[in-house]
Amino acid sequence: MAYELREGQGSLFRNDKREGDKQPHARGEALIDGVLYEVAAWTKEGRKGKFQSLSFKPKQDRARPQPEPEDRTSYGTPNEDDLPF
Repeated sequence: MAYELREGQGSLFRNDKREGDKQPHARGEALIDGVLYEVAAWTKEGRKGKFQSLSFKPKQDRARPQPEPEDRTSYGTPNEDDLPF
């Protein structure tokens, strides 16, 4: 049985492909109010010790978005009543 996210929950996994300070230490997903989010976490050091800084972004499909169809009825389409015969 595959792991299924439940409402208000998420998971983080260590980012083994991290190559620099701008990339997160951990990545994962969370389901909040029915929206799936990509979660990223950085371990930082503050005056009171280490802490986690988080980023949440709505998860987008990796597929290229489809362009919206053009509305050709309003411009350049002759109306049948406009024909002279």
